Amino acid sequence: MFNLNNSVVIVTGGNNGIGLAIANGLVNHSAKVVRVDKFFNTKLNSEDYILDLNDHKKIPKLVKEIFHKYGKIDGLVNAAGVSFSSENPYLDETIFDSTLSVNLKAIFILCSSVCSFMAIKNFGSIVNITSLGANLAFPNNPAYQISKAGLAQLTRSFARDWADKGIRINNISPGYIKTSMTEKSFLDPILNAERLNRMIIKRWGDPEDLIGPAIFLLSEASKYITASDISVDGGWASKGL
Repeated sequence: MFNLNNSVVIVTGGNNGIGLAIANGLVNHSAKVVRVDKFFNTKLNSEDYILDLNDHKKIPKLVKEIFHKYGKIDGLVNAAGVSFSSENPYLDETIFDSTLSVNLKAIFILCSSVCSFMAIKNFGSIVNITSLGANLAFPNNPAYQISKAGLAQLTRSFARDWADKGIRINNISPGYIKTSMTEKSFLDPILNAERLNRMIIKRWGDPEDLIGPAIFLLSEASKYITASDISVDGGWASKGL
């Protein structure tokens, strides 16, 4: 049921963090992994394509190239994402535009392009990496939260419209995972303790914690699941007192 042998899976943001962990997990489960990122300084047994996701016009061309090389696209994991700090995030339109460019518009184009090729084979699974911030309010980063909330709804919209083509689309919603994006909070004793207190499982997540859920959603084990959210947050979103 969890077999991914010879499945062709594109992973964006595959050079580091969550994307790298998922890509590595897929390689270890015999998938043919195609990583897409701005640069690569990590090595896997994968096919790597350099692309800045802000360059929206190049996305459909790259997807077409991948399809023609392999003859199919079985899966897509959208792990690429950005988050910027700002002295006044409510007045900084540049940060707003830059965040939505990668976290939402690029993924819209990726999903649209990939779905058109998955539909040829009447089969495919897409996994979008959202965030706790898609549903909960966090301070001083409205652009990031808006982009992730939009991505969560994008998933549901695409799942509704492409189901008759055999395509399933789901979200994985991580909590606080130890990556370069969360490094500042992790290394600050006060911020670390505040976040740890919100978790039922009393540890920060590792990128590798997302491998299992990703394999589940990409495989036939989840063949009756679409338009869903899987939280990988140590219980954060469910904790009361």
